[in-house]
Amino acid sequence: MAKKTRILIADDHAMVRQGIASFLGMSQEFEVVGEAADGVEAIEAVKRTKPDIVLMDISMPRLGGLEATLEIKKSYPEVKVLVLTQYEDMVYIKRFFKAGASGYLLKKAVGEDLLTAIRSVIEGKVYVHPSIASGVVDGYLGIQKGEPQEDPYDLLTDREKQVLKLIAEGHTHKEAADILNISVKTVIAHQTNLSEKLKIHSRAGLIKFSIQKGIIKIE
Repeated sequence: MAKKTRILIADDHAMVRQGIASFLGMSQEFEVVGEAADGVEAIEAVKRTKPDIVLMDISMPRLGGLEATLEIKKSYPEVKVLVLTQYEDMVYIKRFFKAGASGYLLKKAVGEDLLTAIRSVIEGKVYVHPSIASGVVDGYLGIQKGEPQEDPYDLLTDREKQVLKLIAEGHTHKEAADILNISVKTVIAHQTNLSEKLKIHSRAGLIKFSIQKGIIKIE
C-alpha cells in the first residue's frame, strides 16, 4: 500500500478544519495528522507531527499564515505549504511564494481542486488556482520588465515581521514575547529595528502601515 500524504490543517475556524479533514478522510491517499487554530499552533504542530504538507490559512490570531510559513520553511524546508484562503490579493500571493509556499488555493474552490492542488504540490510542482493564475503571470512579467518592486516590508527580517503583526494587532511587548517565546527585551529590540527600517516610530503608524500592506485585516 502506497504511503499516505501526511497533512496538517491550519485554520482558525474549527468547522472549516473539520470539514476539510472529513473531505480528505474519504480518500485513501491522505492522512490528516493534526490541526492548528493559529500560526503558533501550526509551527508547534509541524514540529510534533512532521507532516508532508500544511494547508495554511492567512488570517489567524497570534501569528498569521505568512508569519507561520516563514518560520516553518526556515526550520523545516522539506515541509510543503499550500495556502488555502478567501483572499485573492496579489500582495498576499507574492509574499507567500516569496516565503516558500508551494501553492495558493481559494476556499471557494475547494473540493476536487483541493485534491489536485495537494497532489501537484507533493509532486514538487507549484500550484496556483486558475482564477488567479493570470494575475500571478502578470505580476511575474512586470518583474521581468523591470517595474519597481520595492516594498519596505521586504526590508524586515522574519522575526521583525512577526513582531510587527503582533504589535499592530495591539499585543503588549509581554504578550508578544510570550507568543514568540522570546524575551521582552528582544521584542523591544525588534520593534526598534523595524521602526528604523520603516521610518515609523509610533504604534499608530505601525498599525496604519500594517493595514495598508494587508498585514492585518479590518473585517
